[in-house]
Amino acid sequence: MSDIAVKVEQLSKRYKIGALKTQHNMLRDVLTSGFISLVRGNGNAVTAAESQHHPEENILWALKKVSLEIKKGEAVGFIGRNGAGKSTLLKSLSRITEPTDGRVEISGQIGTLLEVGAGFHSELTGRENVYLSGAVLGMKKREIDLKFDEIVAFAGVQRFMDTPVKRYSSGMYVRLAFAVAAHLDPDILIVDEVLAVGDAAFRLKCLEKMEQIRKQGRTILFVSHNLDALTRMCERVFLLDAGELVMSGSPHQVLPEYLATAHKINAETTWPNLETAPGNEVVRLRRVRVCTEDGLTLGAPDIRVPVGIEAEYDVLEAGHILIPNYHFCNNEGLLLFVVQDVFSDWKRQPRPVGRYTSTVWLPGNFLSEGRVTVDIAVSSHIPSNRVHVMERHAVGFQVIDSHDGDSARGDFRGNIPGFIRPALQWTTRHNLSVEGSMH
Repeated sequence: MSDIAVKVEQLSKRYKIGALKTQHNMLRDVLTSGFISLVRGNGNAVTAAESQHHPEENILWALKKVSLEIKKGEAVGFIGRNGAGKSTLLKSLSRITEPTDGRVEISGQIGTLLEVGAGFHSELTGRENVYLSGAVLGMKKREIDLKFDEIVAFAGVQRFMDTPVKRYSSGMYVRLAFAVAAHLDPDILIVDEVLAVGDAAFRLKCLEKMEQIRKQGRTILFVSHNLDALTRMCERVFLLDAGELVMSGSPHQVLPEYLATAHKINAETTWPNLETAPGNEVVRLRRVRVCTEDGLTLGAPDIRVPVGIEAEYDVLEAGHILIPNYHFCNNEGLLLFVVQDVFSDWKRQPRPVGRYTSTVWLPGNFLSEGRVTVDIAVSSHIPSNRVHVMERHAVGFQVIDSHDGDSARGDFRGNIPGFIRPALQWTTRHNLSVEGSMH
């Protein structure tokens, strides 16, 4: 028996820009028409919009010969810039979009939560949509009955189950849609960035539910720009760019490439030309990098590993007392802290002309997970304050927290707020006298 849940071979999808896409009568549409007639007792069928033809203006290949395999029980992530082809790929896997070329093999039933508005029929109530979704998955009514109360409780929309979902807020819609997709026991769960619509508490519930599904041995395909959640959930990540699969591997391997291309954040920046390097007549930067203790440049360090920020700079004019200082910011641009070199042998010492390398070391289990950028500056504080060079976003890296239970995270899978996450020492005593004092 094959252990492959999803197999994609040379998958391509072409769109005509400027043309109105033809809507196809899909299985869900056919079922919905019959379902409305059955439960409402009327003959109003839901029809697809008539196809309209417009002159072809251009061609867009949303996917270009994508091939991949996903094993049963794997949790994999898909990342890439907007328009990279992530959603088109998942829609092709979900049979929502017909590929132009290539083939897809799926082993098992798929539960899909892509965009708000996809999956449910707007004219049906929440209750009716739950049973319709179950029918699409091939479930019998009694099987859905057993899951119904659990779905409603998870979504928190008990009062609105007999209201047409077209009257739901986007948050209510997403909560119910995710609850249905996750609780009707699909073999493969596909979740797009739509979770960003929900509030923080519900996103945490969703991540916990997906972790539970993963532990049950089912397959998860996850698209998210939340790199922290993606690294916690996924063992393997696929990077798409302009419709092509450009890289796959562990989060540690793939995220540096994604950050470098999508966010223009690199683990190393160099300025080979002295005349155009950042700085002035006193100091000019030549290289900045994120490094490990063994000298490697690293863009996605494990949270438990010490990380160095190393800057090379040329002192062009002798006699200045120089202070390298590094400014650490989170992915929202908020300044976390500033460190400056006030402990080296050059403290209050004028420097001769030459090249210098200044490295600050951050201990393991210090920073919280997430994206960090570093501004590099070299200043003089004596006899007066003067900034010789300040390079914004000189380097960046993604701190990845492990999910094997031996970081400061422990066994908790949800989001842990805060800028730092130190692994501090704890002591716990069992005070036997407390039990005796109650009598």
